[in-house]
Parts: sequence; C-alpha cells; structure tokens
Amino acid sequence: MTVINQAPDNDRPPPVRAALSAVTWKEIAYLLSNLPLALVGFVYTVGMVSTAGGLSVTAVGLPLLACGLFLSRQLGRLDRARARALLGVRVDEPTPLPGPKRAGGFFPWLWTSVKDPVAWRTVLYELVRLPWGVLTFTVALTGLFVLWPVLPYVARGLANVDRAMVRGLLSPSDELERRIAELESDRGVVVDTAAADLRRIERDLHDGAQARLVALAMGLGLAKEKLLEDPEGAAAMVDEAHGEVKLALQELRDLARGIHPAVLTDRGLDAALSSVASRCVVPVKVAVDLPSRPAEAIEGIAYFVVSELLQNVSKHAGAGARGASVEVWRAGARVLIRVSDDGRGGARAVDGSGLAGLAERLGAVDGVLVVDSPDGAGTVATAELPWRDRGA
Repeated sequence: MTVINQAPDNDRPPPVRAALSAVTWKEIAYLLSNLPLALVGFVYTVGMVSTAGGLSVTAVGLPLLACGLFLSRQLGRLDRARARALLGVRVDEPTPLPGPKRAGGFFPWLWTSVKDPVAWRTVLYELVRLPWGVLTFTVALTGLFVLWPVLPYVARGLANVDRAMVRGLLSPSDELERRIAELESDRGVVVDTAAADLRRIERDLHDGAQARLVALAMGLGLAKEKLLEDPEGAAAMVDEAHGEVKLALQELRDLARGIHPAVLTDRGLDAALSSVASRCVVPVKVAVDLPSRPAEAIEGIAYFVVSELLQNVSKHAGAGARGASVEVWRAGARVLIRVSDDGRGGARAVDGSGLAGLAERLGAVDGVLVVDSPDGAGTVATAELPWRDRGA
C-alpha cells in the first residue's frame, strides 16, 4: 500500500552541502516566494469565507461558498505544483468532485461541494501560511546577506517544515480517496445491475406471459366467432384458452418470485431458502441460525445470493453431485452464508461469469464472496454481508 503522507526515498532532497547546490537554490526560491503567494491566498480565503458567511442567510450564500471552495481547490493544485517543482514533493491530486449531473442534482452537488474536505484543508493551509510566509521570507532574505555560511542548513530546515505542511494539508487522505473510488465503482455496479434486471424482466414479460396472453386473446376471439356456428369447437378453444391462462399465471408467479418472493416477505429467510432448495436438482440441507430477521434489503440480497449459488449447483455440479448444503448465521456485525456441494468443482469467478457478477453485486453493498472449488472436490462458496437490524 502506498502511503502518500510520507515522502518516498526518491522524493527526499540530497544531503545538505556547505556550497549552495541547485536543490538549495530551489529551496531558497520557494521560501522567498512564500510571502507574496501567501498574501494572495490569505486575502482570497478570508474574503471568500467572510463574504459567503455573511450571505449564508440568503439564497446565494451556499452556492457562493461552493464556488469559492472550488477555487480554493485550484489554489491547492497550484501550491502542489510549486512544491513539486521546487521542493521535490510529489503529492497525488485528489479525486475531482462530481458535477451536478453525476451527483444526482443541484442540491446534492451543492452539499457535497460545501463539505468538501480537500477544499477545507486548503482553506486552513492558506490561513496558516501567511505568518509562516512572513517568517520564511524574512529569514531567507536576511540569510542571503548575513547567514551565508549556514544558509543551506537553515533553508533545509525551513523547507522541511513546508514539505510537512504540503503533505499534511494538501495531500488527499488515503482512506477517504480509496472509499470514494470504491463508492463510485459500486454505484456503477448497482446501476448496471438494476439495468440488467430491468432488461431481464422486460424480456421475460415480452417472450413469456405477454406472448401467451396475446395468443390467449386471439384464441378467445376466434372462439367467440365460432360460438354460434360451432359450439363444440368453440368450447374446445375455450378449454385450451383456460389451460393457457394457467400457464400465464404460473409464468407471472415465477417472474414475481424472481423479483421478490412473497414467502420471503411473509415468513422470512428460512422458509424462502427452503423453497429455493426444493427446486434444486440435488438434495439440499438448509440451516438458518439468525437471532432475528435482518433488514429487508440484506434479507433480499441473502436470498438472491443463495438462489444464484444453488442455480450454479444445478447447472455445474455434474453427475457426481449427491447433495448440497446452505448455512446462514450471524457473526458480530456480519451475516455469513455458505453454500457447498460435493460435485465436480472447478468453479472460477472469472470476468463475465455468474460468480464474478455475484461478487460485484456483493461488493456494491460492502459484501464479500470467497469461492473454494478445487477440481474434482466440490465447491464451497462463502458470502459475507453487513448486518442491519430490521427497521433501522
């Protein structure tokens, strides 16, 4: 793991030499430029915060603050570039804020911009840099004429303080940036998964129940026309239509079960998983040991995880599979799910596979999927989900 708050070895300046080297001259240039740039940053920051704060009771206060913080981010970018050029400090650029469209609208974007930690750390940097800039400018300028023999050591000490300030206030937080990237990725997975589910439902309705109902309507229309001329033929057509109605109802039940089964809502995870297990091609033992019912979302995800894993058992367990088992239990703040079979094994969560898609879905809710499937020795799939109490 890269820790950006510490300087890697190749970022550290060479040892101090008595003679003024190129590195020392760069450090002196940085110290002398601190004051004029600090004045600009301080005046802007104080003016921006005071103006936005004074207008906070009006409709333009928060949008003005958001725009001001955005410009503070740009000041931080310039300060990082100056530190990189003159002090050799390589600090990663923070993740850009999403625009109003990506943030979900104007008000979510406004709130995200106003509480932007990167911008507020830059504001703090600009405020504390003014007194420090006065000190470094005075010492560096005086040292050029008075402290010449020890100037390299003095410049190095002051520049190291600047390096620490840049890394501490202008570098992004490792954990925060990692979490932002994960959330952006998870949001994309959730959107893609929802779109795929909608396409599946639309396809199932179009190719299944809808087509059957269209044929049913046409058959009933023909039976109506034959009702007076050929009552027996019309009765046979109505009887056939009755059978089509039953099939259409079954298909709609299956489709509804795929969206959210009624048994899960009414009776909970144990009964719902037992129902799924009864449709598997091999005998399945189900053991659910939960102190209470989790939140509806967690319960639904657990159900579909087991459903998909048991479908994989039916499809890929092979002729050697004699049985499977499903275990669900709570461990602290997590829900653990284990689905195992004694089939041929060899399951892999490669890109494009059902297991890879399942792992992405779990990752979108801070879950984990681990698959142990050696060739010829069965498969054990373990999933973890965060526990949330129902109604919380």
